Amino acid sequence: MPASSMPPSERRRYFPTTRWSQVVAAGASDSPAARAALAGLCETYWGPVHRYIRCTCRSDDDARDLTQAFFTRMLERGDFGNARRERGHFRAFLLTAVRHFLANQADYDHAEKRGGGRWPVPIEPASPDDRQPFEPVATTETPETIFEEYWAQTALGAALTRLAADYKHSGREPLFRQLQPCLTGDSDAAYAESAAALGMTEGAVRVAVHRLRRRFGRCLRQTLADTVNDPADVDAELAYLLRVVSRSRHVELSTEV
Repeated sequence: MPASSMPPSERRRYFPTTRWSQVVAAGASDSPAARAALAGLCETYWGPVHRYIRCTCRSDDDARDLTQAFFTRMLERGDFGNARRERGHFRAFLLTAVRHFLANQADYDHAEKRGGGRWPVPIEPASPDDRQPFEPVATTETPETIFEEYWAQTALGAALTRLAADYKHSGREPLFRQLQPCLTGDSDAAYAESAAALGMTEGAVRVAVHRLRRRFGRCLRQTLADTVNDPADVDAELAYLLRVVSRSRHVELSTEV
């Protein structure tokens, strides 16, 4: 059942308080839970902000310094208190906030770089890929569309991490590793190869892939639930992600959501 069609009591049961709803509920207060929730979101979504800043003609080093300064200030100054219900998606809030940050960059010219403020935990990229230099290529895409594409890629990556942990916890990590490529592809050759490697029939592999994709869909919903204020918005955010994926040359998805 889509989250939007559930009564409020059911939505709360299936989607407990999430990171972004904690942040919004805390407002401008210095709630430890809200700050921890926001820190986790910032670390996860460091990459899309860095890509956005990098595509505004900053060097990679400057983009990294500005990304660090942006997140440090947002945490130090409690800027998440500006989140209003009409901006109930962390994605939209983050993009608006970084635009404002860059527009007022002159105000921050003397800021300490790379987490030199009072925030006790440095906000660094959660993904190893985000630690590598990023060089934009000649393209007609805007910084906003690149932000959205990398936001989608980050959300998919976070969902995949959840899925891997689920299979590892249940003692089926080898199965996950063998079938993971089927999340972004579908071929008889892949099924035959996996069947031989796992000692299963091709029919059993197809069933396992079907279950893998369904589990990935659930993990993706959980990941997106962390970034919306109202669980009823999960379906809309998922639809938005799928639109971004469909137009992107850099993101692939083959799952049941």
